[in-house]
Amino acid sequence: MTDHGLLVVGDAVTDVVALHGSPVLAGTDTAADIVLRPGGSGANTAAWAAHLGADARLLARLGYDSSDWHVAELVKAGVRPQVTVDPDHPTAVVIAMVDPSGERSMLTNRGAGGLISERDWDPALLEGVARLHLSGYVLFAPPGLGLVRAALADAAAAGVTVSVDPASTKPLRDFGAERFMAETAAADLVIPNLDEALLLSGAPTAERAAEALSEKYGTAVVKLGADGALAAVNGTITARVPGLPGEVVDTTGAGDAFAAGFLAATLRGCGERAALEEGCRAGAACVAQVGGRPRYGLDLNRLYPIHTD
Repeated sequence: MTDHGLLVVGDAVTDVVALHGSPVLAGTDTAADIVLRPGGSGANTAAWAAHLGADARLLARLGYDSSDWHVAELVKAGVRPQVTVDPDHPTAVVIAMVDPSGERSMLTNRGAGGLISERDWDPALLEGVARLHLSGYVLFAPPGLGLVRAALADAAAAGVTVSVDPASTKPLRDFGAERFMAETAAADLVIPNLDEALLLSGAPTAERAAEALSEKYGTAVVKLGADGALAAVNGTITARVPGLPGEVVDTTGAGDAFAAGFLAATLRGCGERAALEEGCRAGAACVAQVGGRPRYGLDLNRLYPIHTD
């Protein structure tokens, strides 16, 4: 049987999403609709990929407080979780404040997710896997960087291709763009958003950034939000697609959904243009709802129950 699985290494996070209709003022109350959602860049990507038909697995480190809930939500999405439960630290938490335009500001506690390490890795995780996908957040703490190095070495030995999502500009800048590219040089695909692409490449435009990054990685896909996405291979732009019109409720997870759509399509054998279109469809579906995961038949504003361990 041909290997076709997708193994995502990343974070699972408890998202507290607050949608506020007026500016958040210091020292007083601001009215908001507040919901609880399972999130995390890596987990979101795995959930959307599974939702789109991929054989998706997730390697993550959960906390003692909410691991059962997170595992159950991943399984509901069709993901095969490969998780470690940290007995001493809670699961990562993000408080996302979302303004009327759908833009978000986040307060983050990485919790157990920031402690994922080489001890959580096993080369057997690559069995049946065609692509290893790394969330950049994993690299930004020393224990996670050790895991990434081990995973990349084992992927190379097993002939498994590797993609990487740079994750976020602030930790990426703190880590160092050149250092990031050196540590992920074994990847054959990078999937940044526009700000990340410009930071990594030093280029002035999305097109120049995609070309430059594809010369380093082989293929670069730059996410452009409402403007769609473009792809470059070996220094040449090969495809560009426009964004899809639609309501924007919450941009949380949009880039993760796009990456999942692109990866799921390429695992089915689609070319760059078709994969970009699949990514844009997934991203558009994501921003039309609250939270970064596909829904499973629940009302969009239902408060998820959380049962601690």
